[in-house]
Amino acid sequence: MRSTTIVAVRRDGAIAVAGDGQVSVGNTVLKHGARKVRRIGDGVLVGFAGSAADGLTLFEKLEQKLDAFHGNLARAAVELAKDWRTDRVLRRLDALMVVADREHVFVLSGGGDIVEPDDGVAAVGSGGPYALAAARALLLHSDLGAEEIARESLRLAAEICVYTNERVTVETLR
Repeated sequence: MRSTTIVAVRRDGAIAVAGDGQVSVGNTVLKHGARKVRRIGDGVLVGFAGSAADGLTLFEKLEQKLDAFHGNLARAAVELAKDWRTDRVLRRLDALMVVADREHVFVLSGGGDIVEPDDGVAAVGSGGPYALAAARALLLHSDLGAEEIARESLRLAAEICVYTNERVTVETLR
């Protein structure tokens, strides 16, 4: 997926989800300051990589699932992934999501994937592997907090990935 970069980092009871602001179509940058990370309610952070319309649709669907399951992110994520994989319209949506609350971090895909990383760090998008590697290294070799690690991971990914920029949006839960 050639799109954007989203990273989630958990450290010392805090969770941060960060995303860059670049919107690209092919090899053209259309926008530099898009907001691809959002807070749903008081306790869930969501970021998406992929088509903007598809990502926003998935935000709405996740919000509906969270309402239906009284804020239980794990249950809402499973139900969203099931719908995303089986619904004729939803399965055409082209995006990946990182969703997090105080207890969980999940990566969701239209293929029905629900991955909860072992180390509390997840990243998606074209710069995802770079941001993931940077975040893991910073967790091991620095005293930075979750928000600082997320920001620095995206800064490093932007130096490598042409589909990622340094205009970062971060949402945090403590």
